[in-house]
Amino acid sequence: MPEPTEIFGIIGTAGFEKLVAGFYRRVAEDDILRPMYPEEDLAPAARRLQLFLQQFFGGPTTYSQERGHPRLRARHMPFTIDQAARDRWFNHMNASLEEADFAPEVAAVIRDYFDNAATFLMNR
Repeated sequence: MPEPTEIFGIIGTAGFEKLVAGFYRRVAEDDILRPMYPEEDLAPAARRLQLFLQQFFGGPTTYSQERGHPRLRARHMPFTIDQAARDRWFNHMNASLEEADFAPEVAAVIRDYFDNAATFLMNR
């Protein structure tokens, strides 16, 4: 099983692009998550998520260079993240992960992070 910081070296930018694109394609049609994105264009949010995930999983530190410390809980506090929102987010990320078709051991590491992060960000 790879370490989380080894994932970027395995799937690279292209892998994270595929993962994030699948997620935001689902968010665009979602009745719970879409209202959390005030921008008409989801592209800036997709870019931020991709940069964050790449950094977390051992890639370039562009996210922190541009935005500072991730401060995930603080950045998500304005949004109601209850059990339903948490589950919807995780389900969309998991479906996007399946669609990306990474090696099973890579997908397992990413899925574990998504599961834990989704619960950590609950605030209601």
